[in-house]
Amino acid sequence: QNVYVSDYYNHRVMKWNKGANKGIVVAGGQREGDALTQLNLPNGIFVDTLGTVYVADQGNHRVMRWTQGAKQGTVIVGGNGQGAGVNQLNDPVGLSFDRHGNLYVADALNNRVQRFSIEKDL
Repeated sequence: QNVYVSDYYNHRVMKWNKGANKGIVVAGGQREGDALTQLNLPNGIFVDTLGTVYVADQGNHRVMRWTQGAKQGTVIVGGNGQGAGVNQLNDPVGLSFDRHGNLYVADALNNRVQRFSIEKDL
């Protein structure tokens, strides 16, 4: 078993392997920012069976995907500025997938949950 933690104010996601004395950075960790190597107040996370990490990048109003061992992530939802459009988020704080592969995002300041169909193997 592994434990993943969204390290909000350090702008990174950490992973602790069972029995480890220290964690490893699996997403972000390059200070606050909006580059593909950075996160800004990461919040909710989801880790699939392949070890791919999905991050609600709250401060950047986007959801990012980090494949195992990747040095940078991919924007899969949002990233079009803060807003209420169908392609925008406003403080995403949580996410989950259903058994059909649909991504659900808790879009806090828009008071909505959005559903997205994404290809998990992009």
